[in-house]
Amino acid sequence: MARPPAPALDVIAARSSAAGAGADSDTSAAPAPAAATVAAAGNPNQLLVPVVAAAEESRDSRSSSSTNSPAPADNEESDFFLVNNDSQSSLGVVPNLQDMQVADPECLPTVAALPSEILISIFSRISEPKELLNCMLTCKRWARNVVEILWHRPSCTTWEKHSSICSTLGLERPFFTYTDFIKRLNLAALADGVNDGSVLPLAVCTRVERLTLTNCHGLTDGGLVPLIRSSQHLLALDISGDNNITEASIIAIADNCRKLQGLNISGCRQVSNESLVQLAENCRFIKRLKLNDCSQLNDTAVLAFANHCPNILEIDLHQCTNVGNEPVTALLAKEQSLRELRLANCELVDDGAFLSLPPSKTFENLRILDLTSCSHLTDRAIEKIIEVAPRLRNLVLAKCSNITDVAVHAIAGLQKNLHYVHLGHCRHITDDAVKRLVRSCNRIRYIDLGCCTNLTDESVTLLAGLPKLKRIGLVKCANITDKSMYALATANDHRSQYRNAGHPGHDVRAPSLERVHLSYCTNLTLPSIIKLLNCCPKLTHLSLTGVPAFLRDDLDRFCREAPSDFTEHQRAVFCVFSGTGVVGLRHHLNTREEFAEYREGRAPRRRAGGVTVTNAGQAPALDVEGFGVDDGDGLEDDDMGDGSDLIDFNADLTNLAHNPLPQPQLHGAGLLHPNQTPGAGLAAPSASNAIPNTTVSVSETGFMAQEDATAMGGPSIAGSLHSSHGPSTASMQVQVPQADHEPQTS
Repeated sequence: MARPPAPALDVIAARSSAAGAGADSDTSAAPAPAAATVAAAGNPNQLLVPVVAAAEESRDSRSSSSTNSPAPADNEESDFFLVNNDSQSSLGVVPNLQDMQVADPECLPTVAALPSEILISIFSRISEPKELLNCMLTCKRWARNVVEILWHRPSCTTWEKHSSICSTLGLERPFFTYTDFIKRLNLAALADGVNDGSVLPLAVCTRVERLTLTNCHGLTDGGLVPLIRSSQHLLALDISGDNNITEASIIAIADNCRKLQGLNISGCRQVSNESLVQLAENCRFIKRLKLNDCSQLNDTAVLAFANHCPNILEIDLHQCTNVGNEPVTALLAKEQSLRELRLANCELVDDGAFLSLPPSKTFENLRILDLTSCSHLTDRAIEKIIEVAPRLRNLVLAKCSNITDVAVHAIAGLQKNLHYVHLGHCRHITDDAVKRLVRSCNRIRYIDLGCCTNLTDESVTLLAGLPKLKRIGLVKCANITDKSMYALATANDHRSQYRNAGHPGHDVRAPSLERVHLSYCTNLTLPSIIKLLNCCPKLTHLSLTGVPAFLRDDLDRFCREAPSDFTEHQRAVFCVFSGTGVVGLRHHLNTREEFAEYREGRAPRRRAGGVTVTNAGQAPALDVEGFGVDDGDGLEDDDMGDGSDLIDFNADLTNLAHNPLPQPQLHGAGLLHPNQTPGAGLAAPSASNAIPNTTVSVSETGFMAQEDATAMGGPSIAGSLHSSHGPSTASMQVQVPQADHEPQTS
């Protein structure tokens, strides 16, 4: 009998739990149809068709009767004759043959003897739904194990799939108990259209463990509460960005989801303080908590979490402006497992939050601390933090305007543990502090010193020697010159040469600069940037907004598009290269003959947005302060740089698509012209020195995706940009935050 269709489903990771008892008993049963429905392979939008499992192979069996004669012992000669018995009859010559009957045990194929746990482990490693479908057609037992894998995390990426899933869940007599199979639900891809009506049909799912409803602005308590009440096994819930959610939903979570471990309610401004207190009292297993911009949150709720939830690993209180010192002290003192504490823009937090900590207590697990815009903090607080948290890895002190070299000297005490440090807008920092930091913390991967206006080329030259440096922010460090760029380029050049030569004792996977932020460094010129581009083959982001040497019409097609809310003047000086834009810029500067004039000391003519520069390196009168503190690219860099929040930056290639580049060959440190013989010298300015045998590795779909593998010493997973295809605009994810006219420093 035909059955209604079911939705297309994604294959998920291995199921950890064992199959139910008695799953092996069906292999010898009489043939019976085992039906399930899956999407047609290769076309996820095609309507689903029912499939009926093939009949199981019947096996011959022989009934045997017991006799009074004893069975032969294991060492008797008769066993030898019974081994090669093709007819399954007794051929052995043994005493009392007339009184003895020998019955062979039923011989099962090896695969049929596998327990369900092993089968599930095998099936979970199959990545194609089509192949899983073939497995389902084998027998009822296989179908029963495979269908749970297919339905573990149904794909709700289109409304057609969502409708098909809901209709299948509503069947009166389904082939399988689909409602018990679903463990993860994610409607983020449909967020713009999600409302109560699209969520209520999913309330029949009783074993959901992870529920993601990010930015579902049309969802209210009326749709969420029934779903929560049926999800008593819920472990993680994300309803961030939904300002319609009130205390009713939080109370439902507190009453029904006692096993909850992760909660993200960022931006839910109607959630009351009292409901969060109830949540803390009931959900004592919470480990990860994001309460960003919950405007009603105050000390009482945070103290409740500190007192009742002893297993908290991560808590984010960004923009919780009513949170003061007491809950911060309590979190640090009571949460011994705490690894991540984010207090950005908590303006009430001052030195007292840290100076009140127990004198003899250390917090060995604390790795990430974000104190952005905690402007009341001073050097004393930083010294105390380093004393009690000696294994900090990521430290953000951006806009902590009161700290000086004394605080940086204390930070240097973290030594090899420090990987990421953000000191943007700490205007009192000098070259002496950077010198101490570089000497002690040689594993720094990311450092931001934007708007540290006292720094000079001496600091950048020292930073260039950091062996693991990948990203550096120098926005508005107006004192730096080409000398800094040559230092960065030379250091990467040496690392690349060692890497290519396989130098003994040198890590052949040594990192190279990937992101450099130089906006409003008005003393920089083209030759030094050309050198930097050619010596940093992994460079994927270069910001030069407001740098006069790059205000050129011929470079516009490689730039990102300026954010829509930028003013006309901001657009005129906007200059950010990302992804394939960096590749195109490198090729352009290495192959255009006009740039040879730099070798002759002549300044090129350039005009962009009404801003004209007559001499190389001479800055026009730019309204630098009008742009706040960032590149002006409208994009914040990684908030922490720990690999957990890497962003796939999309180079805007609209102009590039209309003005396609010559299709380059990736060779050496730069790019060959298509008409140039491989191995021939590049017609490049003298500032660019080619690095022999260096392959430029660029990913089309996520330029920072290789961060984790490189940081861990593993090979890069980034793909290569195939030169035969020219510039690509393919499938780069756009994650552009709302542009801020006072951008961040990175």
